[in-house]
Amino acid sequence: MRLRVIDFGFVPALRSQAVYHGLAETMGPDSDAILSLASPETPYVCVGMHQDIGKEVDTDFCAARGLPIWRRHVGGGAVYLDRNQLFTHFVFPAGKAPDRADRLYPLFIEPVVRTYRELGVNAQYRPMNDIQVDGRKIGGTGAASIGGATVLVGSFMLDFDTATMAKCLKVPSEKFRDKLRQTLDDYMTTMLRELGRMPDRDDIKARFLRHCAEVLGVEVHDSAPTPAEWAAIEAAEAALADPDWTDTQHRKLVALGVKIAADTHLTEAAHKAPGGLVRVNLLSRDGRVADLVIQGDFTCLPPDGLDRLAAAMVGTDLADTALTAAAAAAIARLGLDLPGVSAADLSATILAAVTPAP
Repeated sequence: MRLRVIDFGFVPALRSQAVYHGLAETMGPDSDAILSLASPETPYVCVGMHQDIGKEVDTDFCAARGLPIWRRHVGGGAVYLDRNQLFTHFVFPAGKAPDRADRLYPLFIEPVVRTYRELGVNAQYRPMNDIQVDGRKIGGTGAASIGGATVLVGSFMLDFDTATMAKCLKVPSEKFRDKLRQTLDDYMTTMLRELGRMPDRDDIKARFLRHCAEVLGVEVHDSAPTPAEWAAIEAAEAALADPDWTDTQHRKLVALGVKIAADTHLTEAAHKAPGGLVRVNLLSRDGRVADLVIQGDFTCLPPDGLDRLAAAMVGTDLADTALTAAAAAAIARLGLDLPGVSAADLSATILAAVTPAP
């Protein structure tokens, strides 16, 4: 199998996200697989597919600093990004990549791990989708289905600005923010921290491509976007910058709140599952789910799966057995892949949102 390698170099911030969205939209079942590489010229904040920006990001700080906020079509959490990360985007026709996240992540993370090790960084794969060095995180990855493609995004972490990251996230107090900054410093690491220097980008790329060829069994070929791919990338830029897309999760909550009546309660809760933080907004009526919004920083394949899962839960009794059974049945029927998030996790989050009896 051929692997087209498209190195975009340093690009405008929005394009660093748009490239893989556009490439995925043009991919057909017989297309060659693509690995795109890119780094943003200027910093920005990127939020996961299923996150509510208002709950995760300090929008006032970002506005004051001129940091744009964009939503990607890949799960995971909000993150501050700048030119010190080299983004890697594997874009494969859906039929040429594993169909489950528990097989997808180990395969595509392995070339990254091998590259780190060859450079002298003691990297290890940590399920479900992290890379760690002696207990510190040096990179995460995210997966998505976009168009006819399976996409896995990641990065090489040359350096990371934990101080700015801590300021970008929404926290309950400045004391908590100081603790967050310290936690990021303790829990994260970078190539600069591990090696005392930032390796040359071309050297990283050459080693990485060699390991991609070995691990994935592909023939690596330098390439450039076709006219159709460039057009799709430009269309993706416009779509990602559309305020309706950026605010999509907030608009769901607004619609939910409009439905409140005298015998209806709108509540919210969060629950930490192994795969990430699960948030729900629950509209309850007469002891049942009247409506539901499910959000969080976890992965869901396909991307629209959470909305369909939430719709399937409407009418379910607000009891653990009923909620767990309904969630399990819907996940199976809809063919959803929720790595690290179980039906029991969803039930626990919904029950946490139930208004307690007086």
